[in-house]
Amino acid sequence: MTSPRAVVAVPARLESSRLPGKVMADIGGKPMLRHVLERCALAKGVAAVIACTDSELVQRHAQDWGFDALLTPASCASGSERLASVLAELVAAAGGEPEDTLVINVQGDQPQLDPTIIETMVEQFAARHKPQVLTPVYALGPDKLHDPNVVKVLRAADGRAITFSRSALPHVRDVPPELWHQHCPYWGHVGMYGYRADVLAGWNQLPISQLEGLEKLEQLRLVEAGIPLHTFVVEGDCFSVDTQDQLELARRLA
Repeated sequence: MTSPRAVVAVPARLESSRLPGKVMADIGGKPMLRHVLERCALAKGVAAVIACTDSELVQRHAQDWGFDALLTPASCASGSERLASVLAELVAAAGGEPEDTLVINVQGDQPQLDPTIIETMVEQFAARHKPQVLTPVYALGPDKLHDPNVVKVLRAADGRAITFSRSALPHVRDVPPELWHQHCPYWGHVGMYGYRADVLAGWNQLPISQLEGLEKLEQLRLVEAGIPLHTFVVEGDCFSVDTQDQLELARRLA
């Protein structure tokens, strides 16, 4: 079997439902998407960093910044579906075969992304003998535990993700919610996925997930389909920009 190859793919929908145009929002004199792409480019061990967008405008800007950019259908309902629609090009950019290629899905709204998370994901993919899906998690503090904008992960003892939710998991019975963190660790989800390319190729064949529709979390489609998501722990949370308040925070941190 050949050595694994990795490509970073950044889905960038221009008219996002919660904060339209956010990927091109100015942060410290640069569009948010450019911050993300440039941070991804700092990661070692990846063959390419590619923007995947439904907008010709975004595609042209990404190319002007020196990045490859693929145009994807506007009908894609999630970042994973967007990457699946151009998977052949992503695998070709990595220079490997689908069963040996790691496609790292980095959200286009993470301007504070730590590039070492990408490097760790590549290392974990090789060390764990090319698992189907990898995703990073972080220790969640009590101040974010009940924030629905922060996605939580319920993990098994072996590190597999049991499920994801905008609600705090687990529920600690007979204890006030503000004290739950004293009884067990809670985990937040960074919002990045490392797909083995042959697994991502089957995205559109996965059954529609009711949980995905209710929580608006694409990874729940994998959970309901029985595809294991293996987690690894990182420092920090690499927050995503989903609201105007979070955009203002990103601008203050720039």
